[in-house]
Amino acid sequence: MASQTTINSFETHDLRWPTSLTKTGSDAMNDAADYSAAYVILHTSDASLAGHGFTFTIGRGNDIVCQAIKYVAERLVGKSLCELTSDMGATWRYLVSDSHLRWIGPEKGVIHLATGAVVNALWDLWAKSVGKPVWQLVVDMTPEEYVRCVDFRYIVDAITPEEAIEMLKDVAKTKEERVKDVKEDRAVPAYTTSAGWLGYSDEKMTTLLRDSMAAGFHHFKFKVGTSLQQDRRRLKLARDVIGYDTDNVLMVDANQVWSVPEAIEYMEQLVEFKPWFIEEPTSPDDILGHAAIRKALSKYGVGVATGEHCQNRVIFKQLLQAGAIDVCQIDACRLGGVNEVMAVLLMAKKFGIPVVPHSGGVGLTEYTQQLSTIDYVVVSGQRSLLEYIDNVEHSVKVPTRTKDGYFVTPLNPGYGVEYTAKALAEYEFPHGRFWSSDKGLGIVQGSNRF
Repeated sequence: MASQTTINSFETHDLRWPTSLTKTGSDAMNDAADYSAAYVILHTSDASLAGHGFTFTIGRGNDIVCQAIKYVAERLVGKSLCELTSDMGATWRYLVSDSHLRWIGPEKGVIHLATGAVVNALWDLWAKSVGKPVWQLVVDMTPEEYVRCVDFRYIVDAITPEEAIEMLKDVAKTKEERVKDVKEDRAVPAYTTSAGWLGYSDEKMTTLLRDSMAAGFHHFKFKVGTSLQQDRRRLKLARDVIGYDTDNVLMVDANQVWSVPEAIEYMEQLVEFKPWFIEEPTSPDDILGHAAIRKALSKYGVGVATGEHCQNRVIFKQLLQAGAIDVCQIDACRLGGVNEVMAVLLMAKKFGIPVVPHSGGVGLTEYTQQLSTIDYVVVSGQRSLLEYIDNVEHSVKVPTRTKDGYFVTPLNPGYGVEYTAKALAEYEFPHGRFWSSDKGLGIVQGSNRF
């Protein structure tokens, strides 16, 4: 790494894809999602080196996150890359410790979404500077170097740095066996939600299911929660395609629409379809509610998953301590970037809960395929699953790929979330080609979504 490389400026972009037109991303809570990215580029004194990061939103309000990113990113301007990466744990603490910004979002909300984008851009920059993908940058760390990236404030009652180091050392004994899987593209198995959106017709759903099975997928997630009658019909159609007594696994996702009693009662009516888990059955902040739902559904063999909207490592700590979840679903940018994800991976390992990241979006899977690789190789030592969605236009330069139901390991240096010039020209809001077109203007003028 060139010690003189300095971050000297940054830029933000409000990118929005009109996915609501095709009902991609439609669920019980979000009927008209327009996948969006609050995108930041960190520029350096080396014109050939820049860091790219983003935070995922679903449309209106994306501009607010872009504005928040400016407040966080300006804290890096003038600092050397060597200085920042020599102690990434201290750098993370520095980025979340501005008292004025902390007052309106102490490691949560819009400010934390912005922090995630900036932190991820810094990791992208660091990995590019040493010529490695982010997953390899972390895999090549010693246990002590990994732990130094984590801010243990607020979580030492769940795991201490000393415990974490010993845990990582133990997993490292068999690390080379898993590195071999990474090289053979067998490290991260994939599941798909591509057929499961609520806005899709029965014909489209079943066609996509068959296509996914032909591509080697064995895990399928479906959105539920708007109508019990409709959900039962759709899940029966799905089971008719994938079978009941096979290796094919079905999961369901309610996107927070139920109260705790409603979640239990509703899911009891879906037990016959053998769901592995119910995702986000209630408010993401309700730790004890998730615990109650898990207790009630455990006798049916139905687990509870959440994390997509968990705003920081403290919420995950409490979910794990309370025995509230069977599956931990980190989000790559709702948490405060790679550092905070590393903290949650450690806690999930200690509590014996598998990590299945929230993915999808336009760029989220590029993030999470690297996080799942890190988890498998150096933290949990166990294969888990990762969501793959292939029905959104590829707008990143090197999109994720799957082969025989596994993710193909990314090898390009960085974090893999650099958007194409075409995507910026087409989907930047409000002046990109699409949003300036009659169709785009018609969407804006004809709805209250902007």
